[in-house]
Amino acid sequence: MDDNDFHLGPVSISIIGENLYLGGLAAAKNLEVLKKYEITHILTIDICPLPRRVLEQKHLVIKFIQLSDQPHEDILSHFDEADLFIKEGIEKGAVLVHCYFGVSRSATLVIAHIMKKYQLTYYEAFKKVKDKRKLVCPNLGFVTQLKLYKDMGYKIDKNNMNYKIHRLTMAAHKVRKVKILPQEFHCLIQPDPNLEQSKPEPNVYRCKKCRRILAKESNLILHQTNGVTCKETYFIEPLAWMDVIQHVDGKLMCPKCNSKLGSFSWVMGCQCPCGVQVAPAFYLTPSKVDFTNAIKNMETTF
Repeated sequence: MDDNDFHLGPVSISIIGENLYLGGLAAAKNLEVLKKYEITHILTIDICPLPRRVLEQKHLVIKFIQLSDQPHEDILSHFDEADLFIKEGIEKGAVLVHCYFGVSRSATLVIAHIMKKYQLTYYEAFKKVKDKRKLVCPNLGFVTQLKLYKDMGYKIDKNNMNYKIHRLTMAAHKVRKVKILPQEFHCLIQPDPNLEQSKPEPNVYRCKKCRRILAKESNLILHQTNGVTCKETYFIEPLAWMDVIQHVDGKLMCPKCNSKLGSFSWVMGCQCPCGVQVAPAFYLTPSKVDFTNAIKNMETTF
């Protein structure tokens, strides 16, 4: 260990399963340790990549995911790529998954891998990993994301309501810091439903004044009150016709007749009349829009 590495503590590495190891940065930087455990693949999830002397080792396959150990970080989006890398490492040699101390970030990726491999709940997989490495402790935000991973069937399902809310929440945290929507989250802005589509969705929301299509039923962001789905306010995904990328909050105006339809706020959100706070929030006021069957209306016209 280098003289300036004492703050890392002693080398810590634990075997979780056949050819799968979980540890801290001190282990990943130690070439003797890597040789002892015959490590061929290293998955780093940290703020900084490994030092050059490790990266230049030609026999090592190294993957770096840049992420801090904060509950608001979107670690869920990395589960699938991490799982593929871990499986490759196990098949071709031995893989070490590490973060700074091997407690939260790297433990989360290993737990996600174990969940998917054995079709386990978060608690079942956590126990398996903790039995092998006592100090594992994912932060609460990561635990929530691991549970969502199970609910989605151990894969990213972009149509899953809770996943949509998760991604919007992650984006809102970034907007709070930089005051605009970062490029990495522009994919959250859904296409304008008023544009011609090969397979149009039948149920849509229209401007009550000019009849322009504003949102599809699948664009709804649903919440519950007392166990019942609430529709007192129409909360929806951000859409291309809205001016929400460069602004933290504002009014939602009809792009055709300029009528005020609702409002949005990335940071403060909005309280629904039912009492539930929704954040971030993009909502249409029910009295300003009509819910209609676009295809049925089109057939009636002919």
